[in-house]
Amino acid sequence: MSDFPPAASGFLVDATTTALILAARVATGVRAEWQGCDPTTHRRIYYANHVSHGDFVLLWSVLPPALRRVTRPVAAADYWRATRMRRYIAEEVFRAVLIERTRTEETPDPIALMADALSGGASLILFPEGTRNTGDERLLPFKSGIYRLAEKRPEIECVPVWIDNLNRVLPKGEIVPVPLLCTVTFGAPVKLGEGEEKQAFLDRARAALLATAPTNGENHKDG
Repeated sequence: MSDFPPAASGFLVDATTTALILAARVATGVRAEWQGCDPTTHRRIYYANHVSHGDFVLLWSVLPPALRRVTRPVAAADYWRATRMRRYIAEEVFRAVLIERTRTEETPDPIALMADALSGGASLILFPEGTRNTGDERLLPFKSGIYRLAEKRPEIECVPVWIDNLNRVLPKGEIVPVPLLCTVTFGAPVKLGEGEEKQAFLDRARAALLATAPTNGENHKDG
């Protein structure tokens, strides 16, 4: 039986959750496409391309309610704790796993935090590029975190998720969304193979994410 903590409740949290979902959907017209797997409540690591601070909000918003209740984004603690509002949203609404990007001897091990969340029954949303991709390359090389997490929890499916068009809807430095449609495409899961080396797994997971991207001949990073 899962010991995942129940979602926070209360009028304010419920109202904030509804407002965020509506805002994400109205601003982007987002639709989810489950192409490589079905939406289930099995524990998963949803890993996605990263072009905007709104990425995990958009991915989280398209999950069915039963999945959304047990799915926690992994996010930068320094950004989401910078203001009271961000902290409230991250901790009370998303129940995010907040990671310190500047490590000291006192900061918790981020892999251990994520593994503990999985052990507690949660699914995770993470971005293996490690930073927002603001360049022309469609997908940056992956950092090693997803490999180290898969080593600790090899039974967990890693589901590639391509978020398309959000960088065009919310260009860097703009606050008014451009009216374009976004898609969130869920691809075929990958798992760490027995004895699979780090770079081989990172390359395979990255290729699976690129294979999930729309094949319409356009590179939306050039927008």
